[in-house]
Amino acid sequence: VKKDAVASYGGKIIDCEPTLAAREAALAVVLKETGAQAVHPYNDARIIAGQGTAALELMKQAKDLDVLVVPVGGGGLLAGTAIAVKGLNPRIEVMAIEPEGADDAFRSFGLGELQPQTNPDTIADGLRAGLGELNFEIIRKQVDTIVTVPDSLVVTAMQLLWSRMKQVVEPSGAVSFAGLLEYPERFRGRRVGVVLSGGNVDLDRLPW
Repeated sequence: VKKDAVASYGGKIIDCEPTLAAREAALAVVLKETGAQAVHPYNDARIIAGQGTAALELMKQAKDLDVLVVPVGGGGLLAGTAIAVKGLNPRIEVMAIEPEGADDAFRSFGLGELQPQTNPDTIADGLRAGLGELNFEIIRKQVDTIVTVPDSLVVTAMQLLWSRMKQVVEPSGAVSFAGLLEYPERFRGRRVGVVLSGGNVDLDRLPW
């Protein structure tokens, strides 16, 4: 469904094996043959800055937040969010939510050292990427907490978002809301902002 969307906008798609090594090898060939400039999807200062604007928009609309909850995969959205939030109001807690089956950010944050993403197994395909080095350095300094949620709760979160809020949110975007369902005691009595990022869903293969 994501490839179909790219193609519909006129993008050129180059297929390769679905591994990080294969993607990097294919990218190297494209750069060599075309002279193009690579823009990393998350481990890039420009991407981090751009994704941080989502938090700026949220904070303009929702005043006096106590905590802001964000999904994490490669870490671009989380790093940008943390910079924006802490720059405006350092007292706001920044909490990241990650799928249990792809928990390298959770492990890296806890150990204080970047851990590899090995064989990620989660319905949240957009969060299977390994945490970027640039992002990790920002996250270490600016993020307060990272916790994990099971895929079963991600599906429940998707159902609630679709049925109650009428929002088409993909599993990767619903992970942050799943965090509220998994850890309600952390949010009780607090004003909470939630970033729901991503609406790429194959309507013929819904997880329920």
